[in-house]
Amino acid sequence: MTSSNKASMADSARAERAAHERILARLRDHAIEVRRLFAGLDEESLSRHTVPGKWSLKELLCHISRVQRVFDARLDALLSEENPVIAKYGPEGDILFEEMADHTAVETLDEFLAEREQLLTRLEKLSPEDWHRPGRHPEFADYDVNLQMDYLAHHEAHHVYQMFQRRTPFGKVPAEG
Repeated sequence: MTSSNKASMADSARAERAAHERILARLRDHAIEVRRLFAGLDEESLSRHTVPGKWSLKELLCHISRVQRVFDARLDALLSEENPVIAKYGPEGDILFEEMADHTAVETLDEFLAEREQLLTRLEKLSPEDWHRPGRHPEFADYDVNLQMDYLAHHEAHHVYQMFQRRTPFGKVPAEG
């Protein structure tokens, strides 16, 4: 192997590690942002539908928390099985989402944040090879751990923005949670 090839492989490995670190940072930042957006609001405010016909802050949290649990279970399958089939998820009619919505916003937030820490700890321990363990998903040709976690971060970014929109009618958003 030439020194040029070795350098190229090292650059590729560094780029992969940097991409994984960016995913971890985004997931970490989303948890911080969710905590901030919930700060100072009571259960009634968090449950209020500030946009008619759309999820409340609490329901949005239930959704991202539920999706995090789905993706954590997928991670289990991707890491323990060879090329597992990954089922599509849709929130419509999800009984577990409904059960989560019955909890208080504070309970849901605490559970989400604790589970996020566990997920981040798991992801931080993955080897470069683990990040690319494949699975078969009906919507993605090249589904692996990396794509799944990148998808989770993008999906959450959308909902964290919605949380911001739902939060602004209650006044100034605190600087910290």
